[in-house]
This record gives sequence, structure tokens and C-alpha cells, in this order.
Amino acid sequence: MRLQDRVGLNIQELRRAKKLSQEELADRCKVHQTYLSGVETGKRNPSLLVLERIARALDVDPEELVHRRRRRTGGPADS
Repeated sequence: MRLQDRVGLNIQELRRAKKLSQEELADRCKVHQTYLSGVETGKRNPSLLVLERIARALDVDPEELVHRRRRRTGGPADS
């Protein structure tokens, strides 16, 4: 899996776990909702500064956005 896809999926999972819409998270990060959507789908490549703002808005360490996550179903980690 490409890193930008992994980052996007991690952001999406964390956002949903906190019950935030893309619009709410985008507002907290001071980015446009369509840009955040592109990040979540792996179509946009965010800068480190934007990743830091997203992490802060999600109240997580930026490392949480890039590390491999185990699937909730108990399957193997993403490759």
C-alpha cells in the first residue's frame, strides 16, 4: 500500500472514530473539505505542516497518521 493511501485511510478511520464529518475536520484544520477528501482518498499529497494540523485537530500524535494499523476484523496488518 502506498504511504499516501495509508495516511488517508488512517485519517478517515480516526475522523470517523471521533464522529467528525469531513467538513468539521477540514474546518478545524483550516483546509478546504474537498482537499481533505483528496487526502483521505490518497489523491492529494499533504505537506508535513498540514499533517501536523490534521493530527492536532484529531488530538493524536502525527505518527498515528502514518503507521500501519491492524484491521478491526483481526486480520493481518496492511502491507
